[in-house]
Amino acid sequence: MEQTHALGRRKAAVARVYLTPGAGNVTVNGRALETYFALDSLRYIVNQPFEVTSTLGQFDVKVTVIGGGIKGQAEAIRLGIARALSELDREAYRSALKAAGFLTRDAREVERKKPGQPGARRRFQFSKR
Repeated sequence: MEQTHALGRRKAAVARVYLTPGAGNVTVNGRALETYFALDSLRYIVNQPFEVTSTLGQFDVKVTVIGGGIKGQAEAIRLGIARALSELDREAYRSALKAAGFLTRDAREVERKKPGQPGARRRFQFSKR
Protein backbone atom coordinates (compact mmCIF):
# COMPACT_ATOMS: atom_id res chain seq x y z
CA MET A 1 0.00 0.00 0.00
CA GLU A 2 1.56 3.23 -1.22
CA GLN A 3 1.21 6.26 1.05
CA THR A 4 2.18 9.83 0.16
CA HIS A 5 2.93 12.43 2.82
CA ALA A 6 2.84 16.23 2.41
CA LEU A 7 2.75 19.33 4.59
CA GLY A 8 0.47 22.32 4.13
CA ARG A 9 0.58 25.65 5.95
CA ARG A 10 -1.68 28.70 6.04
CA LYS A 11 -1.56 31.52 8.63
CA ALA A 12 -0.93 29.70 11.93
CA ALA A 13 -2.32 26.33 10.77
CA VAL A 14 -0.10 23.34 9.92
CA ALA A 15 -1.61 20.28 8.23
CA ARG A 16 0.10 16.91 7.76
CA VAL A 17 -1.64 15.06 4.93
CA TYR A 18 -1.36 11.31 4.25
CA LEU A 19 -2.77 10.21 0.88
CA THR A 20 -3.50 6.56 0.05
CA PRO A 21 -5.48 5.00 -2.82
CA GLY A 22 -8.99 4.23 -1.58
CA ALA A 23 -12.68 5.12 -1.60
CA GLY A 24 -12.48 8.87 -0.96
CA ASN A 25 -12.74 8.94 2.84
CA VAL A 26 -11.34 12.13 4.40
CA THR A 27 -10.45 12.03 8.12
CA VAL A 28 -9.36 15.20 9.93
CA ASN A 29 -7.90 14.71 13.44
CA GLY A 30 -9.70 11.37 13.75
CA ARG A 31 -13.09 12.80 12.73
CA ALA A 32 -14.95 12.68 9.43
CA LEU A 33 -14.67 15.73 7.16
CA GLU A 34 -18.40 16.48 7.52
CA THR A 35 -18.21 16.64 11.32
CA TYR A 36 -14.91 18.55 11.52
CA PHE A 37 -15.90 21.21 8.97
CA ALA A 38 -19.59 22.03 9.46
CA LEU A 39 -19.69 24.65 6.68
CA ASP A 40 -20.08 23.55 3.06
CA SER A 41 -17.66 26.25 1.89
CA LEU A 42 -14.83 24.79 4.01
CA ARG A 43 -15.50 21.25 2.76
CA TYR A 44 -15.45 22.65 -0.79
CA ILE A 45 -12.03 24.24 -0.13
CA VAL A 46 -10.64 20.91 1.11
CA ASN A 47 -11.95 19.01 -1.96
CA GLN A 48 -10.83 21.56 -4.59
CA PRO A 49 -7.57 19.76 -5.56
CA PHE A 50 -9.51 16.55 -6.23
CA GLU A 51 -12.06 18.38 -8.40
CA VAL A 52 -9.36 20.11 -10.45
CA THR A 53 -7.51 16.84 -11.09
CA SER A 54 -10.72 14.76 -11.54
CA THR A 55 -9.70 12.35 -8.75
CA LEU A 56 -12.65 12.87 -6.40
CA GLY A 57 -13.32 9.59 -4.55
CA GLN A 58 -10.09 7.87 -5.63
CA PHE A 59 -7.94 8.59 -2.56
CA ASP A 60 -8.32 8.22 1.20
CA VAL A 61 -6.98 11.22 3.11
CA LYS A 62 -5.84 11.23 6.73
CA VAL A 63 -5.04 14.69 8.08
CA THR A 64 -3.53 15.93 11.32
CA VAL A 65 -3.99 19.68 11.62
CA ILE A 66 -2.97 22.01 14.46
CA GLY A 67 -3.12 25.75 15.07
CA GLY A 68 -5.06 28.58 13.49
CA GLY A 69 -8.78 28.87 12.85
CA ILE A 70 -11.04 26.66 10.76
CA LYS A 71 -10.58 28.69 7.55
CA GLY A 72 -6.78 28.61 7.84
CA GLN A 73 -6.90 24.91 8.64
CA ALA A 74 -9.05 24.18 5.57
CA GLU A 75 -6.66 26.10 3.31
CA ALA A 76 -3.64 24.37 4.88
CA ILE A 77 -5.28 21.00 4.15
CA ARG A 78 -5.93 22.10 0.55
CA LEU A 79 -2.23 22.93 0.08
CA GLY A 80 -1.19 19.62 1.66
CA ILE A 81 -3.51 17.60 -0.58
CA ALA A 82 -2.33 19.48 -3.67
CA ARG A 83 1.33 18.85 -2.77
CA ALA A 84 0.64 15.15 -2.12
CA LEU A 85 -1.17 14.76 -5.46
CA SER A 86 1.66 16.55 -7.24
CA GLU A 87 4.21 14.25 -5.59
CA LEU A 88 2.15 11.20 -6.51
CA ASP A 89 2.04 11.87 -10.28
CA ARG A 90 3.84 15.02 -11.46
CA GLU A 91 2.98 14.73 -15.17
CA ALA A 92 -0.74 14.18 -14.67
CA TYR A 93 -1.64 16.56 -11.83
CA ARG A 94 1.03 19.25 -11.37
CA SER A 95 0.09 21.50 -14.30
CA ALA A 96 -3.62 21.58 -13.39
CA LEU A 97 -2.90 22.23 -9.70
CA LYS A 98 -0.38 24.96 -10.53
CA ALA A 99 -2.79 26.66 -12.94
CA ALA A 100 -5.45 26.70 -10.21
CA GLY A 101 -2.93 28.19 -7.76
CA PHE A 102 -3.10 25.35 -5.24
CA LEU A 103 0.66 24.72 -5.08
CA THR A 104 1.50 28.25 -3.91
CA ARG A 105 1.87 28.80 -0.16
CA ASP A 106 -0.08 31.91 0.91
CA ALA A 107 2.57 33.66 3.02
CA ARG A 108 0.32 36.33 4.54
CA GLU A 109 0.56 36.29 8.34
CA VAL A 110 -0.96 38.48 11.04
CA GLU A 111 1.19 41.54 11.72
CA ARG A 112 2.21 41.93 15.34
CA LYS A 113 0.79 44.62 17.63
CA LYS A 114 3.19 47.53 18.21
CA PRO A 115 3.79 49.14 21.63
CA GLY A 116 1.93 52.38 22.31
CA GLN A 117 -0.76 51.55 19.76
CA PRO A 118 -4.10 49.72 20.03
CA GLY A 119 -3.24 47.44 17.08
CA ALA A 120 -0.68 46.69 14.38
CA ARG A 121 -1.35 49.83 12.32
CA ARG A 122 -4.11 51.57 14.26
CA ARG A 123 -3.13 54.68 16.26
CA PHE A 124 -4.88 56.31 19.17
CA GLN A 125 -6.94 59.36 18.17
CA PHE A 126 -4.87 62.52 17.86
CA SER A 127 -5.91 65.44 20.07
CA LYS A 128 -4.39 68.85 19.41
CA ARG A 129 -5.59 70.27 22.76
